[in-house]
This record gives sequence, structure tokens and C-alpha cells, in this order.
Amino acid sequence: MAERAVKVVEQSAPAETISGGHLVAKALKQEGVEVIFTLCGGHIIDIYDGCIDEGIKIIDVRHEQVAAHAADGYARVTGKPGVAVVTAGPGTTDAVTGVANAFRAESPMLLIGGQGALDQHRMGSLQDLPHVDIMRPITKFASSVLTTERVADMVAMAFRECYAGAPGPSFLEIGRDILDKSVDFKKAVLPKRQGYRFSTKSLGDPKDVEKLADILVRAKKPCILLGTQVWTCRATESARRFVREMNVPAYMNGAGRGTLPPGDPHHFQQTRRYAFDNADVIIIVGTPFDFRMGYGKRLGRNATVVQIDLDYRTVGKNRDIDLGLVGDCGVILDAVTQAASGRRDNGAKGREEWLNHLRIEEKKAIDARMPKLMSDASPIHPLRLAHELNQFLTEDTIFIGDGGDVVTFSGGVVQPHQPGHWMDPGPLGTLGVGTPFAMAAKFARPEKEVLCLFGDGSFSLTGWDFETCVRFGLPFIGVVGNNSHMNQIRYGQIQKYGKERGEVGNKLGDVPYSKFAEMLGGYGEEVREASQIRPALERARASGKAALINVWIDPNAYAPGTMNQTMYK
Repeated sequence: MAERAVKVVEQSAPAETISGGHLVAKALKQEGVEVIFTLCGGHIIDIYDGCIDEGIKIIDVRHEQVAAHAADGYARVTGKPGVAVVTAGPGTTDAVTGVANAFRAESPMLLIGGQGALDQHRMGSLQDLPHVDIMRPITKFASSVLTTERVADMVAMAFRECYAGAPGPSFLEIGRDILDKSVDFKKAVLPKRQGYRFSTKSLGDPKDVEKLADILVRAKKPCILLGTQVWTCRATESARRFVREMNVPAYMNGAGRGTLPPGDPHHFQQTRRYAFDNADVIIIVGTPFDFRMGYGKRLGRNATVVQIDLDYRTVGKNRDIDLGLVGDCGVILDAVTQAASGRRDNGAKGREEWLNHLRIEEKKAIDARMPKLMSDASPIHPLRLAHELNQFLTEDTIFIGDGGDVVTFSGGVVQPHQPGHWMDPGPLGTLGVGTPFAMAAKFARPEKEVLCLFGDGSFSLTGWDFETCVRFGLPFIGVVGNNSHMNQIRYGQIQKYGKERGEVGNKLGDVPYSKFAEMLGGYGEEVREASQIRPALERARASGKAALINVWIDPNAYAPGTMNQTMYK
């Protein structure tokens, strides 16, 4: 992986004085931060100088939204905090979308924003805005830093808040004078440890663990949904052990995809609604009852519903439940597995009929859509594209979805082979995460292949940072499902207003994105026939470059998830 040279200055002893920007860098280094994503500005350049001394890499992007998304993506891939550094005013407001997305997705990242000098407070200094007030509703912690001596201490405080309960973003505003000022090194507060990280594996109430074990022992038709927090908690092995020893069919969503590999006898994908309608026990792990779950209404009313989550506020929100457990989902699942062991064979053997029934229903669903998965139609059916991408995945491919309707199609088809190998925006539904997520994933895991499916509308939002990937030697395979529309919105407009008015505001130009990739130094191809998808993907893989394969798909094919959205009812 090509990288910019980073000069590391070795010092035998700390300097007598140190600037605020260098204290930021030292605090980041103490937290294990290896990279910052940034767009330059006069307020923040001393942080760059400190990062050079600390050996922290600097990836400079073309838009602050990309910096924030990349920090979010880095956190999701590694489990370590991502960091974005932006200037004041429009630099910070440009990053708001990325921070908001991380907030809804429970991703631990720190945004550092600049600010005018304190002695210019309320004087109308360059790019002065009330950043903390803006950021407070979309972060777990937002604060100004008012003295240089406290800079590192406040950075540690912000990171600590990122990991309190369900993870999330923090924001620090640091004025130009605070960053540029030098203080006596001995007077600077520089935390030496990360001890707060060691106490996050909470079990919750042991009595509730016993209750859940009792429920499972008696259950005849249980099922479990493994959500994003399974990956957040790095609880893959605990979840696998639970579903196999308890003999429970498992469905996965969000970053929980890949917890069970494709073909695993407990891995189900097509029959979630059927299972929710017919199960006697439903366990929801690390997924809120938000719009994706029909606000809890998609769960059978006659089922015993159990919810496990890192955040107390999420448990039982929007729908009454029978039992709620708050804590680390891996610790809880391990404890329940242990508590149920040896009791009437865990009720596990009696569930084979239930699992076999679901497998039959699963096969029916797959067979019903097979003609579209294998369709040779032109324009290409989006399901055929999703099928080709799924077949193209390797054990080490990280799949990223960035789009509306085309990514909705892929959600029912693409099956990552490992945990942590699926990335999507999360519940905020933000378009434009693809390029920054790919950038961050390839930086964090250079040994992995990164494959990103874009809608043509979503790619356009942050696509210029394809050049950043080229510049820093961060190759990925991008596939644009191009139907020249914002199709997820288009469908709803047509349903409400008819075709004549339903085409307003959602039609895009017919853009050959392969030429865009080539212009920026990458690899590109145009694909109009289904039979050419796989060969084009193979050539992109062989190129070793950041690549865009522009696949022309049917603009009049809509995903079931798009047609069933409640806002159109």
C-alpha cells in the first residue's frame, strides 16, 4: 500500500514546553489512533505537526463529510475509535452528516473542529459558529476546550464518552489560540492509561439470564435476530455457540451479517417475516425497534419477545417486551448458553422439526426469485447484479452498500463470509458513505479486498474522493448500479402522484462512471450485458487499482423493500 512518507521525530526526553496541537497528537497516540482523516484549515494545522511527530498518518480528503464518514468506517472495521479533524465553521458543519450517521449507527468516533481564538469570542472571527450547540444533539459528548493544559485530558474524556453504553461519536471544539499556545510540559494533563476500556463487558442482572435460559428451555419454535451490536461487542463466537448449542434459527442484519457463514445450518435469510409470525420466542440482539423492524410491529403478538442491548433506553422502546437484558451481548449470550446447558437437553432436539420447516420455506423463497437472479435481460435486472456480486465474494471480501433501491436488492442476496465484512450506512440511511468507508476499510485492513456497491445517485455525493483512494494507494472495487434515477424515491412518487408527476426531481443524467474512474487514475469499465458482469469484476480485481464498474440496470425494477416502505402506504 503506497503511503505518504511520515517523519517520526525521536526525542530522548519531553520538551520543556508543548503546544496544544502536539498535546492533541499525544493524546490520540495514547488512545491507539494510527490515522486521522481531515481537510485542512488554518485553525487546525498544529495538530498535523503533532501527528507527524507521533507517527500518526494523515489522510486528507476533498470534503469534510468524507472525513467524518471515513472515521466512522474505520471505527466499524477495527473496533478502535476513528478520528476526523476539520476546521471551524463550514469545515465543522460539512462534517455534521457524518457525525449524525455515526450517532444513529452507534459508531465510536471523535470529531475535532477548530474555532476562533478565545480573545475574539463573539467578535465575528473567521468561521466562528456555535459548534458545540450544533453538535450536542448528535453526539454522546460535545465540548469546547478552554485551556491548553487540559487539551489531552479533554481528548481522553471525549473518547471515554464514546464507549459509555452503546458506542457513539464525540465532538471537541478547540480554538486556534489553544492549539497554537505552548505550555510547560509538566503542567499539561496527559492521561497515561485507557483503564475505562476494561469495564465495558457488562452482564446485566444474573436473574434475567436465568429467566432467559428458562424461556429457551421451554421454547418449541424460537428464533433470534443478531444485529450490529454482535459485531460491536466482537461477540461472534459467543453468538455462534449460542445458536448451535441452543439449536435456534438465526437471522442477521446490519453489521451482524456474517456472524454465521453462508451455508451454516442455522443461517436463515429469506424467511424472517415467516419466522417472526410463527415463532413462540423471538430474541432481538443489538437492534432497536425502529423503522427497520416496523417499530416492533413485525414481531408476532403471541410470541415471547426478549431484547438484549447495550443501551437501557433502547430496550422496550416502541414495543412492549417480556424480558430485557442490558449489557454486552457476547457476555449475556455466553451466560445464557451456560445457564441452559444440561437442562432437558436445552429443548434443542425438539426444534429440529421447526428448523426443517424453515429450511423448506427458505428454499421456496429462493426458488421463486431464481429466474430474476439468473436473468439475462437487458437492461440488467438488479437481482442479477446482486447475485453476481455475491458469487464474486471471497472469504476476505469486505462488502459495502451505499445506495437506495439497488442496495436494498443486495441485502436479500449478498452474504458476507465472515463477521465484520458487511458495511452499510445504518439507520440514518445516509447516501455517500461508500467511498469513505472503502477508503477507511482498505487502510485499516490492507490485506482485505473491498467491494462497494453504489447507486448512481449515492456515488455522486462523495465520489470525488475516489481520487483520494488513488492518491493514497487504497484500491477497491466499486460497482455502480446505474439506472439514472433515485429509484427508491421515484417509486413512492409514482405511487402517490402518477407517472407524469412521479418522475420529477429524481431523474439523473446517463453518466459513464467508468470514464470518471479513468480520469482520476483508476480502472473503469461499462457493462450492459449480464454475462459481462463477472468478467469485468475479474479484470477490476486484476488491475490492482481503485476501480469503477458501471453496470446499467433496469430503471423500472424495484426492490420489495422499496415497495413496502411505510411512508408510501
